[in-house]
Amino acid sequence: MKYARLVILSFVFPFLNAKASEASAEAYSLKSPNGEHTVEISVGPMNRTGCRIFHKETLVLECSHLGFLLNNGTTFPWGTDTKPTAGTKHEVVVPTGKPREVRGSWKPVNGERDAIPDNYNECVVAYKGLMKIVFRAYDEGIAFCYEFETRPDETIRLREETTTFQFPGDYACWPVYSAQGVYGKSTIAKVKKECERPLLVQFPDEKSVAIGEARLVDFARMRFQPVPSKDQKRPALRAQLAGSVEIKGTGRPYRSPWRFVMAADRPGRLLERDYLLQNLNDPCKIQDTSWIKPGKVIRETSLTTAGGKACVDFAVDRGLQFIEYDAGWYGPESDTNSDATTVTLDPARNPDSAALDLQEVIRYAESKGIGVIVYVNQKALTRQLDVILPLYQQWGVKGIKFGFVHVGSQQWTTWLHEAIAKCAAYRLMVDVHDEYRGTGWERTWPNLMTVEGIRGNEEMPSAEHNIITASVRMLCGCGDYTVCWYDARVQTSRSHQLALPIVMFSPWTFLYWYDRPSMYKGEPELDLWKELPTVWDDIKVLFDDIPHIIGVARRSGNVWYVGVLHNGDKREIEISPAMVVGPEDATKSFDVRLYRDESDEPKDKRVRIRNLRLKGDESVRIPLRSNGGAVLVVKPL
Repeated sequence: MKYARLVILSFVFPFLNAKASEASAEAYSLKSPNGEHTVEISVGPMNRTGCRIFHKETLVLECSHLGFLLNNGTTFPWGTDTKPTAGTKHEVVVPTGKPREVRGSWKPVNGERDAIPDNYNECVVAYKGLMKIVFRAYDEGIAFCYEFETRPDETIRLREETTTFQFPGDYACWPVYSAQGVYGKSTIAKVKKECERPLLVQFPDEKSVAIGEARLVDFARMRFQPVPSKDQKRPALRAQLAGSVEIKGTGRPYRSPWRFVMAADRPGRLLERDYLLQNLNDPCKIQDTSWIKPGKVIRETSLTTAGGKACVDFAVDRGLQFIEYDAGWYGPESDTNSDATTVTLDPARNPDSAALDLQEVIRYAESKGIGVIVYVNQKALTRQLDVILPLYQQWGVKGIKFGFVHVGSQQWTTWLHEAIAKCAAYRLMVDVHDEYRGTGWERTWPNLMTVEGIRGNEEMPSAEHNIITASVRMLCGCGDYTVCWYDARVQTSRSHQLALPIVMFSPWTFLYWYDRPSMYKGEPELDLWKELPTVWDDIKVLFDDIPHIIGVARRSGNVWYVGVLHNGDKREIEISPAMVVGPEDATKSFDVRLYRDESDEPKDKRVRIRNLRLKGDESVRIPLRSNGGAVLVVKPL
């Protein structure tokens, strides 16, 4: 791409559609390859930069004040020097040829689709000697990031990000204020500080917009905070960083995380396109990924050899691939003296110090084709990471569950992502627990199998919360929901629970979280979990009425699995095979297996299973009880 150096306000992008935005600035539009998304970029006096984002010609968002506030009080890029003089004209470098065009696809190691499209147009606005703002118009949405020019002898210190997201109306949204918090319905004007990302906003006509962050690797995490304004009809949110950022000069460009805006006619369409976050990350850096294995996991909590072997036998019988030893196997997890290179049981969890021979359990598991995962708390990880990784590989451990990780600050964000990369060097897979939410980095390091940052069955959320979670939280990728079956504290029906591993994507899917192998009574409906994959070839969202119902269909090979979660009063839905597979198959025949609650009685835990043979255009009626759900398995004949 050719570039020209011009004085601000005297330049144009010949490849873009220019139109006047205001008297002192001009706007330039960049369209996605499919024409569905448009970003209008505006650069005004003192390099004040903003953009307007459109979905199908409808304005959905304005991003103003793009840039940062430095520690010395300078606003970046509103000036080309550390102490800009007010009123000075500043030089900008802009492209004068066609935008950079990318058309392609890639195959994830563990994904929701067998291939991910990666199509976008890109342009760059550069500020002399300072930084660039990179804009991309994807078929799925708009993204932009900041690229800093660095010199070996300097450090750029950022105090705040000034990026502002203003909506055309005070629309409904679904905020949460911690990664594992409780979602609720609000409006944009009522959003408080520390609003988690992604944030889903719904327009009155069901158009849905999600804003968030991708490729957070070595920067401070972004959340959202309100912008005080008297104009509550057009409320705005501002980026809220979890602390300051230092960019140490290397002589190479430094890129911030991406800020993205996804828009679609319905919220379910956003979920179908959540791969945008992975597209904004670097390609896979692991050359040989054959050792990275998805699967289903059961947790072992007795901290005994016998308990571990019982879990292995249960895993073999019930189609699971891993067992996991959770907190306590190397001592009290919160004690900095606990040594994760030893098997030293936490006496509060098991007073018999000789109860667990971990090496024997690993040997037994390997003989049965089952992998062993171990939990390690942040306190031990920070002290012993470089020691335990080669040791665990020697032991035959397949993965580590990181517990209570520190998140948010640039320091701990950098540490965490470097730790995941280090694990790959020793062929160790990773599950990151507690307040961490993904931003697509599993594309670059696919040994990152799942993350928490979700309110799952550890907290026993309501059916309403599960539907909001599936619609909003899952936009940022895999979520370790830790599904339960037998625990009496579960607030939803058995069919609802049965559907959760389909709706909540996670390459490592933890099942029977608070349950034990001895609780299993041969329930025929649990054969579904035995056969259920954890990675997929395609996804469709069939129902997306937040917070009342969500229905997600996932394909593995030629078999489709449909999970439906329902909240509120009982209702009836209809689903046909063609609705799942596609209208072109309306005349074909299908075997359909239906799982639904036996009755409307809340205490009735029975699940009815029906086997049907249907034409593609024939529908099956499915009654849904309050806080219930259903599962269909659709297979062509």
